[in-house]
Amino acid sequence: MSAVDWIGKHAVITGGSSGIGLATAEALASRGADVTIVARDVARLEAAREAVAARARSSAQRVAVVSGDVASLEGAAKIVAQATEGGRAIDLLVSCAGVIIPGYFESMTPESYETCMDSWRGCVYMARAAAPGMMERRSGHVVNVSSVAGFMGIFGYTAYSSAKYATMGYTEALRSELHPYGVGVSVVCPPDTDTPGLTFEKSLRPAETDKVAGNIAAVPPSVVAEAIVRGVERGRYLIVPGALSKFYRVLKANALWLFFAITDGDVAAARKARGL
Repeated sequence: MSAVDWIGKHAVITGGSSGIGLATAEALASRGADVTIVARDVARLEAAREAVAARARSSAQRVAVVSGDVASLEGAAKIVAQATEGGRAIDLLVSCAGVIIPGYFESMTPESYETCMDSWRGCVYMARAAAPGMMERRSGHVVNVSSVAGFMGIFGYTAYSSAKYATMGYTEALRSELHPYGVGVSVVCPPDTDTPGLTFEKSLRPAETDKVAGNIAAVPPSVVAEAIVRGVERGRYLIVPGALSKFYRVLKANALWLFFAITDGDVAAARKARGL
């Protein structure tokens, strides 16, 4: 899919009122796509709609918002029904919605695990609602946003990594099922990204997590958004923004012992600094 092909295409982005979702909506609008932004907070949605509309290439483009809960099957179905009113097919679905709750596993509540898993549920339920139309038309693309924590089990992220590893496995299997219908599928593994969610996340991180994650610098949401759009245009399945993130992925796949040596060393240094 080349850049010019975005003109007249309809993209639906969940978690689109801030962070990676908003930046992706802006990037697509700047390329000529019609965009529907999905989130829960109505006020933030309206602000996002204005920001995305300001990036549109022409006044003919449509920028719509839908408030709803992607983490329930019924909620996702309602969102897709609203987004496709008037026969507007969904050409691209980008599932970005999610919350990160780090902490020591022995003190994490079951509710925290469930909250983190909502990001996986959002990917599952939104694709379940939107993909049948793509399969029928034999065109379209589904993008699920996982994380570096989807291929690296990082200290303090037992809940979040569980959700993001689940997203990786789900998306890989989904790709196999949709490929015969000509529907593209991608999974995105961003590093720490400079979003409001990262500020909240850092307030809960154990010191050991900060030491490990300190090796991966936060990137602007626009960098991740551009990687997503370029990845879809080039038909890529795995999208890993950032050179250091790519390095860690290759390192873990080819030298697991060295990966553990590095991360275990970071954890040991953090604990020593705390007198543990």
